Amino acid sequence: MHRFVFVITFCILTLASISRSAELLGSPQMTADEEAIWKLERAYWRYVENNDLPAYSDLWHKNFLGWPSVSTRPVHKDHITDWITSETSKALTFKVDEFKPAAIQVTGDVASACYWITFRWQDKNGEGAAHTVRITHAWLRTGKDWHIISGMSMPEPEKPAK
Repeated sequence: MHRFVFVITFCILTLASISRSAELLGSPQMTADEEAIWKLERAYWRYVENNDLPAYSDLWHKNFLGWPSVSTRPVHKDHITDWITSETSKALTFKVDEFKPAAIQVTGDVASACYWITFRWQDKNGEGAAHTVRITHAWLRTGKDWHIISGMSMPEPEKPAK
């Protein structure tokens, strides 16, 4: 009986998750620009996982200014990979656990994407603590391409405010 309840609960949660993902990423209300931004945000994390710094750097506008949670001060494009290389230099690898969209808005050639990312910096044994961070990126369209022009991140508190 417990196994049956577990299976039913798992199925319901899976369907709810699929439904939510479809709502955010595949709904008729999602514009082509919004879909493009979410694809770029996912590519961003794939590039970090693969330690593909040239592809990662190409996502950023030449005039980027942002304030990542790992930095004591705002950074420009010339320092956007510092947070990656500071960990990979310790032989750690990056692994995404969850990408959870929160909101997106496109206004002309500017897009704002807000989401949570849960990730780990893993050692050679696959060990590493999970961290969840809130991300906001502002994207600017130049011609047909989108680039991150600004952004900010902050760690998700253990007990989020209500």
